[in-house]
Amino acid sequence: MKNILIADSHPIVIKGLASILKKDEAYKIVAKSNDENELKNHIILKSPDIIIMDIDMPNSSGLSIIKTLKQNNPEVRIIIFSHQPEELYALSAIRFGASGYINKSKSLKKIKTAIDQVARGGIYLSKFISEKISSKSSSKTGVVSKYRALSSREIEVLNFISKGLKNKDIAEMLKINEKTVSTYKTRLQKKLNVDSVAGLIKQSKMLELS
Repeated sequence: MKNILIADSHPIVIKGLASILKKDEAYKIVAKSNDENELKNHIILKSPDIIIMDIDMPNSSGLSIIKTLKQNNPEVRIIIFSHQPEELYALSAIRFGASGYINKSKSLKKIKTAIDQVARGGIYLSKFISEKISSKSSSKTGVVSKYRALSSREIEVLNFISKGLKNKDIAEMLKINEKTVSTYKTRLQKKLNVDSVAGLIKQSKMLELS
């Protein structure tokens, strides 16, 4: 039996995931968390085998939390369950140490499949992302190629820029200084071949395939 910790700021999401898992004797929900601080405390007290978590929670450091959790709990397996675009976040989540990424828009069957695959020791990425990665038609100007040219932190900064956040706000969210945020903006402009924040926002929308 695998012990599960569910972390999400929305009670309805936690309830929904719990309803899926409680029907399967292979899983036991040992804790539920609403923010990052509570999540970390539950990990210490409950020692979960699998964490199913969003990356947009109160006090959350975004994708960086995955790296921190894995460093402190190398045996735990993490599934990111998020509304954020797979094109921007899935591979970065895996790179940081997650074992799976599933979008909240997916069917109950797909969500259960992702959990089962990770529980067996595998890595879960959607068919869409897998095909995009392997597609021979993806050129350097394609979505995946642009994505892969960015670091995980650059992707986080780009996402916050697209939401209209100022340097100070981004620095607070990522727990870095404003000068570092400016450095990331400069790198993003160079990699995405734009010369303004407006250009970065436009590229962000293109990358999201919206």
